[in-house]
Amino acid sequence: MKVYRIGFLVNPIAGMGGRVGLKGTDGYAFKLALERGAQPESPLRALQFLNEVNAEGFQILAAPGIMGADIVRKSRHASRLAEIVGEIGEVTTAEDTRRIARLMLEKGIDLLVFVGGDGTARDVADAIDQAVPVIGVPSGVKMYSSVFAVNPRAAAALLEAFLKGEAAIVEREVLDIDEEAFRRDELVIRLYGYLKTVYHQEMTQGGKTLFSSIDDEENKEAIARYVVENMSQDTVYVLGPGSTVKAIARALGLEYTMLGVDVVLNGKLLYKDAWEAHLLKLLRDYGRVKVIVTPIGGQGFIFGRGNQQFSPRFLSGIDKNDIIIVSTESKIRSLDRLRVDTGDPAVDHRLRGYYRVIVDYNRYVVMKVV
Repeated sequence: MKVYRIGFLVNPIAGMGGRVGLKGTDGYAFKLALERGAQPESPLRALQFLNEVNAEGFQILAAPGIMGADIVRKSRHASRLAEIVGEIGEVTTAEDTRRIARLMLEKGIDLLVFVGGDGTARDVADAIDQAVPVIGVPSGVKMYSSVFAVNPRAAAALLEAFLKGEAAIVEREVLDIDEEAFRRDELVIRLYGYLKTVYHQEMTQGGKTLFSSIDDEENKEAIARYVVENMSQDTVYVLGPGSTVKAIARALGLEYTMLGVDVVLNGKLLYKDAWEAHLLKLLRDYGRVKVIVTPIGGQGFIFGRGNQQFSPRFLSGIDKNDIIIVSTESKIRSLDRLRVDTGDPAVDHRLRGYYRVIVDYNRYVVMKVV
């Protein structure tokens, strides 16, 4: 029986900027994230992935320390740690990811599992191109690439399918954005390359899709009018990222951040570009809070991609009936379901179910959130 050699590589700072409103951790943002009290997210996601794997016939070649080996040792698969590959310093870098991925390739891995976001996927593509297939465990702020599983549990299922010889291997896009432009409220996405990816339609996310046309803009304005006309007095509304939601702020005549989170009360702006600490304060100060979100085109995520300000702690304090989902008709037609991946399986479970989605003025469709 073949024993597969699985490379395991974790970007330890991936996703740290999300909850504190930084929309990424590239460059100086990592230091600012620490100043705002951000905590590592990817080691927890990596451990969840490993502990969900229920399979035999593999050994793990891990990056050193916090980039892999430390997490393997804490997992149910500690005995499968066959080799620690490469060296790292006290502060890890993108070059560590690229160098270690290349070393793993030289040591004959059959598959590379990496934990991170689009930046990590880009580094992996630089290092290994399409030499071996990959599984991306999502742990970034922005994950527009289609090389990621929908969550750590799905990533574990993809690995199990690969080990059984039942997985499809396909080329999938690596997309990335300009984080500096992102922080200026500009969404600049480009195709960076391709990776061979372990794929299953239900377990692998799609790439980010942008929808923009004259009809879409009219659709957004109609949705915004309907939402504004039905807003309750003395109720806090938290507006998530995305042009469909921000049409509501525009209809109210307010300043807003296209790619951030804004807070409205009685037609006035309470917070612009809010982050987790602000949102938790809202729950303490006001009790009831309503959240307005739109799914990511082509993926269907309403929480867990690009809006990590909506943390599990915050979402635990929100009634499901106070979640308002809006979407243009063209976007919703491209989706067969909506998704959540908050990082907390219990919160994800509570948020699942059927929701009405506002798709035009006083028009709804019912969609399942999984």
